[in-house]
Amino acid sequence: MQSEDIYDVIVVGAGHAGCEAALAAARMGHKVLLLTINVDNIAQMSCNPAIGGLAKGHLVKEIDALGGEMAKNADETAIQFRRLNTKKGPAVQGTRTQNDMYLYKQRMRKVLESEENIHIRQAMVDRLLVKDRKVYGVETSIGEKFFSRTVILTTGTFLRGLIHIGLTHFPAGRMGDPPSNKLSENLMELGFEIGRFKTGTTPRLDGKTIEYSSLEIQKGDENPRPFSFSTKEIKLPQVPCYITYTTPKTHEIIRSGLDRSPLYTGVIKARGVRYCPSIEDKVVKFPERPRHQIFLEPEGLDTVEVYPNGISTSLPIDIQIKMVRSIPGLEKARIIRPGYGIEHDYVNPIQLKPNLETKLIENLFFAGQINGTTGYEEAAAQGLMAGINAVLKIRGEEPLILSRSQAYIGVLIDDLVTKGTDEPYRMFTSRAEYRLLLREDNADFRLRDIGYRLGLVDEETYRDFCEKRRKVESLLKRLNEFKIRPEPSVQDRLRELGTTPIKNVVSLAQLLKRSEISIKDLVVFDEELKNIEDQVAEEVETRIKYEGYIKRQERQVEQLKKIEEIKIPEDIDYSKVHGLTKEAVEKLSRIRPLTLGQVSRIPGITPASIVALQIYLKKEGIR
Repeated sequence: MQSEDIYDVIVVGAGHAGCEAALAAARMGHKVLLLTINVDNIAQMSCNPAIGGLAKGHLVKEIDALGGEMAKNADETAIQFRRLNTKKGPAVQGTRTQNDMYLYKQRMRKVLESEENIHIRQAMVDRLLVKDRKVYGVETSIGEKFFSRTVILTTGTFLRGLIHIGLTHFPAGRMGDPPSNKLSENLMELGFEIGRFKTGTTPRLDGKTIEYSSLEIQKGDENPRPFSFSTKEIKLPQVPCYITYTTPKTHEIIRSGLDRSPLYTGVIKARGVRYCPSIEDKVVKFPERPRHQIFLEPEGLDTVEVYPNGISTSLPIDIQIKMVRSIPGLEKARIIRPGYGIEHDYVNPIQLKPNLETKLIENLFFAGQINGTTGYEEAAAQGLMAGINAVLKIRGEEPLILSRSQAYIGVLIDDLVTKGTDEPYRMFTSRAEYRLLLREDNADFRLRDIGYRLGLVDEETYRDFCEKRRKVESLLKRLNEFKIRPEPSVQDRLRELGTTPIKNVVSLAQLLKRSEISIKDLVVFDEELKNIEDQVAEEVETRIKYEGYIKRQERQVEQLKKIEEIKIPEDIDYSKVHGLTKEAVEKLSRIRPLTLGQVSRIPGITPASIVALQIYLKKEGIR
């Protein structure tokens, strides 16, 4: 049986990547079919009930600046906001929310259903319809065929998903949902290099059985800072989290169960998330640590279910129960759902172009955990870019490829397609060379124009941004032009502010460079600064205080642009490039970099190889 409709884009999977991909393509005016194994679990928070964090918050802000939905959805369903790393510089600060996981998926489903260009269908895709190395649709487990000009796979942990609880294991995409086995087999038949990763989750607890009075309370920020640049108010009640710790007894219980642990008996062979290890991994690898921190995170306003962040595990259920009850405050806690580990297939992302289209099959795009990443935010960022680029491919337009100096999204995708990954990839601020240019607060300055040009940012939102930009430029001009003199009244005010007197005429901008002076302090010299909006004030203050560092990074970006702009033909025969080693020829032929800049980031490619390639391109008249 086949569908009468022909879609522009078929999105397979409705997790965080699939939702963004479908919305981006639909908002750009194209007809989308969103296929999911279970429509009740659209945008499901399968792991912790939270969005953002260090570096991940940057991704969420960038998604918002480009016109994606994750930031708005997080703000609308947040029950706690926290700004992380506030004692450090602005480049490494990050926003994180605790979310009502039920409201989160309800709202996202409503947004998808309200989009007239999206048709949602519950179905399991078993294979891709491919002819002459071009995808033209999908076939489901019940024999339905749907046709499309492009297909985006956002399969999460569902490709040959296998859940482990102790030595018991069973096929599942996540607890309660079936895996997608035939699609994985189909990808292998098509020639894709498939690998296997492992991730896991914690047992969920009954909040009624937790003794909170003995625990450390962790409240959210008094003045919440939303993710979306468009959010005007926080609507939901804000609730606290609680902190507790494992004990030596907890560790003893965990060690007693290692002989039945799938991780330590060799049952799980896949590579896990290094930066988010299971509690059994922490206990074994850090035996000197007497305790490990646990955050008790509520899963919603209308549920008693609690997520104990920090004890992800695949230990047997009897050990899980004993382990939980050995933790202060959880002595009488009951488990609602057991923790588990899950193995799943992924496709080596070196097989992708920087626009997330596969090299093997034309018009086929991958986004999310299928590319070896972990995390809602990394998935959503890829989904957004895949949706945009699928539409641009249909239109015959140039793909949108964000540079490493332009966005964390650019760093994420460049890392994946250039270096690949041998472990679940997670975003960190340390992965970005130009992180002072890629702050959370300036994501709109970096990307809003692009979102508007693509049709993903509406007129009102874009007008608001243009007004904000005008105010920032106006304030910068005012602070540079407003001068103060070393007069007695000025010196007195400076002493009151706890800073040293001035010897010469200085501008307010020069004064603001002092670490002890904030933009609010300058009101004593210029009363017109009283009514500056917080977002405008913060942007201006950061630009002025870090001006020297920002300019240095901008100069580095300009220097690197020269090799980033040197394009390499996709059909180049690297064996003809004199001076390349056999290893370099093999790597370059496999990865097929699009620019000389991308070549420079491939592990093992030497400066000599880059020079050899540069000479060859010049000789052939390509650059």
